[in-house]
Amino acid sequence: MSSGSSETILFRVHLRWPKKRDRLTINLEPVLVIRGCFRVFNNMLETKFISGIIPPENHSGPAWWFAFKESKLLVHQESSGVRLPLIADFSELGLAPLSKHYLGNLDNQPCYAIELGGETVPPSGMIFEGLRQLYGRLEEDLFWISTRAVQIVDWDRTHRFCGRCGAPLVTRSTERAKECPQCGLLHFPRLAPAIIVLVEKGNEVLLARSRHFMPGMYSVLAGFVEPGESLEEAVVREIREEVGIDVQDIKYFGSQPWPFPHSLMIGFTANFAGGEIIIDDTEIEDAGWFSVESLPRIPGKISIARKLIDWFITKQATTQRLF
Repeated sequence: MSSGSSETILFRVHLRWPKKRDRLTINLEPVLVIRGCFRVFNNMLETKFISGIIPPENHSGPAWWFAFKESKLLVHQESSGVRLPLIADFSELGLAPLSKHYLGNLDNQPCYAIELGGETVPPSGMIFEGLRQLYGRLEEDLFWISTRAVQIVDWDRTHRFCGRCGAPLVTRSTERAKECPQCGLLHFPRLAPAIIVLVEKGNEVLLARSRHFMPGMYSVLAGFVEPGESLEEAVVREIREEVGIDVQDIKYFGSQPWPFPHSLMIGFTANFAGGEIIIDDTEIEDAGWFSVESLPRIPGKISIARKLIDWFITKQATTQRLF
């Protein structure tokens, strides 16, 4: 198997055994190309969005406005679906923002994040909707910019004072940061790295059910990275803590921003190395090995968890076709 950033090529191996002292001959016949299995699952990389801090001075055309009341996004509700405001100035909606943040530009149109007060009533024909509910309804580019916007709004709202001395913070104009004018401490947007792992054992995958999941839902295991810990060490520790088994052959799969509220999910695959499943019942309600034919209810397509499981399903189907 040969893999790159965008495709995987599976080969059928032909062996010609030596008769006397001839060398063993190995021929590789490419039989199937699977595209997109090992790509980085950050959809922002595929857009024409360019991140920025300093807004354009002389832009007079329309801009995209990502306005949030708490964690819900303001959108137009139409018979054909939902859409974001694309207007020259946010004041056209008749709403008073608490804060405004330049995000960058998408296809040369500026993008702004807006914080609205908790009592804000949406204009006629508009609603506030959660990001999970908007996935698949907004254009893909705009959805992922929305996940960036909500994190910046949340960071700005929850970081008004210095955590060291309590003084009011001042926003820096040239970088996404706040500075304490009294003690000089810098505050950057909060980001919590978390590993998420698909563990294989032959033609089975390890899935577990959290007590917080929807009824019948199972997924791959995940957990936050601890200070001083490498990503690979976090994989080994989390799997051992939650289900009691050991893993090996840990390989990077891809990553995805997860704005609920501010995580970066870093995906891996691994192989079962030994042990029996013993669940940590403070976090896990059930766990087990599942074949493709016996999969339970799994997460939706928005998440890297689903992309990991879909990768496993594709791999198993390919293996059956070859052998």
